[in-house]
Parts: sequence; C-alpha cells; structure tokens
Amino acid sequence: MRENEPVTSATRQPETPAADIPPRLIATDLDGTLLRDDKSVSPRTVAALAAAEKAGIEVFFVTGRPARWMDVVSDHVHGHGLAICGNGAAVVDLHGGPGAHRFVKVRELARENALDAVRLLREAAPGTVYAVEQTYGFYQEPDYPKLHMEIPDNLAPAEELLAEDGPGAAEPVLKILAYHPSIDPDAFLTLSRLAIGDRANVTRSSPSALLEISGPDVSKASTLALCCAERGISHEEVVAFGDMPNDVEMLTWAGQSYAMGNAHPDVIAAASGRTVANNDDGVAVVIERMLERR
Repeated sequence: MRENEPVTSATRQPETPAADIPPRLIATDLDGTLLRDDKSVSPRTVAALAAAEKAGIEVFFVTGRPARWMDVVSDHVHGHGLAICGNGAAVVDLHGGPGAHRFVKVRELARENALDAVRLLREAAPGTVYAVEQTYGFYQEPDYPKLHMEIPDNLAPAEELLAEDGPGAAEPVLKILAYHPSIDPDAFLTLSRLAIGDRANVTRSSPSALLEISGPDVSKASTLALCCAERGISHEEVVAFGDMPNDVEMLTWAGQSYAMGNAHPDVIAAASGRTVANNDDGVAVVIERMLERR
C-alpha cells in the first residue's frame, strides 16, 4: 500500500493541557533516545515498555532506521507489533522477526522528486554524494562513504539509481541520503531545505552532515498521525520522545513530548518537557512516573 497524502494535523500544537489527558500511546525514537549509545535496550527500559503495554498504553517505535535494522527492538514489540521506519516512509509489522518483516504502509518518494532534489542539492552544495534507500534494497554512489554497516546492492550515480529503469526500479524509494564531507551539519540542513523547497521533506538524525530526504508530506509526525487516526487516538493522548531534528515535528504534534538530556537544541525548543539522557534511561524515567500517576 502506497500513500503520499498530506496530513496537515501533524504540525498542530496541542490545545489542551497534556497533563489533564491520560496517555493512550507512547511514540519513541530509537537511536539516542530509547537505545543506549551501545545500541542496547536496558533492562529498566524493557520493564517500563512492558508495564506501559500491560496498562493498555500502546508503544510505537518511530525511527529513521530502515526496517532491516529493527532487530535491536524486535524482541520488545508487544500487541500490534508495528513500527514506523524511515522517518515515516514505512509502517512495518515486526512480528515475523529480523528479515521477515511485512510492510503495512509505504509512503514513497516519487523518483521525479528525488531526481529534482539530487539536481538542486548538487548545484547548491557541490561535493554532495548520495545513497538510495528502498523497501528492501540499498544503493549508493561510488564516493558515498561507509556510513552504514552493510554492502550496497549497486554502485552508480544517483541519477542512474533513481531512473525509471534503474537497478531498483521494481521497488518504491523510501528516502535518499545526502552526505557532504565538510559542511556543518545544521548549515547543510538549512541550505538543503532552501534549495529543495517543497519537492521533498529534508531532515537529519546523524551528528555528521548526512541528510535524509523523503516525500514532501512524509515525516515521523504525519505517519504517526495516520496510525493514531486509525486507532481513534488524538494527538493530545500521545507522549513522544526524541533527540534529533527528525523528531521535531513529532514532538511538536504530540500532546506531551520529551527531549532527551542529550538532545539537539532544536529538539529541546520543540518539546514540552525534558528528561535525562538516553544512557540514563530517560524514556523509562518518564514512563515510570506516568504509570505511578495512573
């Protein structure tokens, strides 16, 4: 199932004081948020997630990771077993375990838009190199650095990888990755948003100058809004956690939101609250307190 519809409610600020509304869903980022720096889920966090599910609060993992990198939390999915991957580009059923996941919803980046983004960013920031993330495939340009612990399915210029008859033509494009070796990461994000405009949604989650480029209306927030609408859950009933710019829209949209102690300044400004760092189990700290109040 492919969708590219706009979800305007995903940018709305909560109008009702969140503390007065019992939460029904927890939406948490993974890297730098739920996961410790060694990519583990602490026993305390595992217990907090299980307790939330037992109390009837759904838990959604909402991440920039592709589906094939979800093995770090596949043992901790409960109930629905769904995760939002690729910054909102896919909703994935993790019940099958690593390598056996099922795509429930795909919100692809049109190849025409992707090619426009590549062209415009090449002009604005010479030296930018690209990789292409698809539902099952990963492709990159020859000069793209080894930022990901995997071997690409194909090496070629981005224009060839994104062509209608390119090597992954049978699969939808979830996002493209753009890396620059020398530009400041925040400056690169600002420059790219100005250059690309409304042809795509541009964000970042890496400490390096690595951008993630998705469909124009695709974000963690907009896909989370779709999943909540399907469940009859309002944004006021959502508690969200994050640490990097790709979490900002989600934290703005949720009724309650927490920036991690290690969060980017833009995330701290967007969130309604703050918790301790990921290495100190900041997500678990909030969940435990939340359940004590119920």
